[in-house]
This record gives sequence, C-alpha cells and structure tokens, in this order.
Amino acid sequence: MSAAFSLSNHFLLAMPSQMGGYFGNTVTYICEHSERGAFGIMVNRPTDLKVAELLEQLSPNTSFDDGIYVLEGGPVERGRGFVLHSSDVVLEDSMKMTDTLSLTTSRSILDAISEREGPSKYLVALGYSGWGPGQLEEEMEESAWLSCPADERVLFEVPFHDRLDAVAALLGIDLRLLVPRRGEA
Repeated sequence: MSAAFSLSNHFLLAMPSQMGGYFGNTVTYICEHSERGAFGIMVNRPTDLKVAELLEQLSPNTSFDDGIYVLEGGPVERGRGFVLHSSDVVLEDSMKMTDTLSLTTSRSILDAISEREGPSKYLVALGYSGWGPGQLEEEMEESAWLSCPADERVLFEVPFHDRLDAVAALLGIDLRLLVPRRGEA
C-alpha cells in the first residue's frame, strides 16, 4: 500500500448500507493504517459507564468526575482500554498520532487523569476496531465507508450524538439523502 492511501488520522463514516450491522451509524477515528492492516476507535458510541466510574473501579479513593462517558471503541478486545488524547501530556508509552494527538493504552494515563495531571482533552474507549491486511481497502472499494481527514474539534468538542452528522458535514453531505444500498432509490 502506498503512503498516499493511508487513512491514518482520518474519520471513517459508516455508509447507510451498514445499517443494522455492528458499525451502523458509527464514526471511527483511524489511528493507524498500513500494509499490515488498520486500527481505529469508534468515537460516537458511548457506553453506560462514566470515566469517573471506571477510575473508581481502578482506584477506589478517586473523587474524580468529569461527566464524560467511556466509549465502545469497537468489537476487538472489549476489555482493553484506549485513551485518545491531546498531546499536552505525553507519557513514555504514548504513541503520537499527530503533533497534537496521542494514544495511550497504559493505566498510567488514567491515573494522571484522575489526579488532574492528565491531558486537557481525552476520550476513553474500551475495545477497538481492526482490519486485516487489505480488508479496509476492500471495504472502501465496496462503498462501506466514506473517509475524511480527522478534525480534533469533532473528537473533543462535538457531543457524541452529533458526531455522525458533524463528520458528514465535513464531507459536505447530508446522510438522510443517501440510500442504503447501491441501486436503491
């Protein structure tokens, strides 16, 4: 795969053809896309668990509450946590996605957040979305997804329930006008 086709630091917008499937009505931030496959986190599907409740489970003496919900990041490794965050705080085990965005999977970032020493902006997700070599490219060719460069404002400022429409707006489309399958009207 050429680097020009990399969808790293892009949003994937699920097309209406995925309605009723696992990825229906989702926006996924692609953290990494290479010849080995792709890895991303859904950013618009909150769980019923708040970040504060997760932190309380990890450290019972925590009195932190930011009102933010943990996201369902995807169907793979649902018990594993991922923190997509601003790069104002970068730990030794953080992976830089861009100059201003990092991903950390270690508990140390959650400890920093609970101690109010963490990044100023963050999303916490359980699980991730993954594609094997060539799989995402095939799905793109089958029109399962639309993609566009990621916008950190959408990640950190737009409410979860508005992110699908916000990404569609970045693409200049109205999802209500798209038909579920090719050839349908």
